[in-house]
Amino acid sequence: PVVSARTHHLCRDMLALALLLPGAAVAFVAPAPRPTTFSALRAAEISPVTAEEAAPAPPAETAPLPPPPPAFDITELPGVSAPFGFFDPLGLSKGLSEERALYFREAELKHGRVAMLAAVGFPIAERFHPLFGGDIDVPSYVAYQETPLQTFWPVVVAYVGFVELFSVFTFESPFDGALWTIKKAHKSGDFDFDPLDYKPTDPAAYKAMQTKELNNGRLAMIAIAGMVGQELATGAKLFS
Repeated sequence: PVVSARTHHLCRDMLALALLLPGAAVAFVAPAPRPTTFSALRAAEISPVTAEEAAPAPPAETAPLPPPPPAFDITELPGVSAPFGFFDPLGLSKGLSEERALYFREAELKHGRVAMLAAVGFPIAERFHPLFGGDIDVPSYVAYQETPLQTFWPVVVAYVGFVELFSVFTFESPFDGALWTIKKAHKSGDFDFDPLDYKPTDPAAYKAMQTKELNNGRLAMIAIAGMVGQELATGAKLFS
């Protein structure tokens, strides 16, 4: 009986201990680590921001804008030279817009260039005329009528028209009410034809060359008008 009682108490204590052990084991288990979120990882990677870094960056310095182009002044165009300076005794340039003034400048340049060629060719052709068999020996003012070109004058007109076709694109559109005006962007007389590369790169030198061309063209227009007038009056060659 004593053994039985002791055995009975031992079994009861072991059963109680067995019932208590799972709870104790659970109580002593270390908590599982919580999963770390992406934002927490990023925050851990970012270093603390200093006051200098937090301050707004100063605005970037921008290049200064180019100065606006000067107002149009016809007295500052090439061709104004001593001793007369700006010569306009009849006041034809008063009230002209820039586009209209550029149209007249373009016309002056073209007439001047043609006159320079004519002033050289007019007297030379009367002395040296190898074309068309060399049989055309007449004053220059009637020489064209003696050539076969008179019969084919439409071809000559078509050729001149083809050359002038490139000038059409320099004009303002007449459909906008801008009649006989030249675009501001067009440089008077400049058709990108400079095979000998004579055009100066310096603006002052370029303006000086333009003035020389205009003055020579003006002189040539007067000269060829005098040559033709003389031959019309005398009916003979310039140098008989």
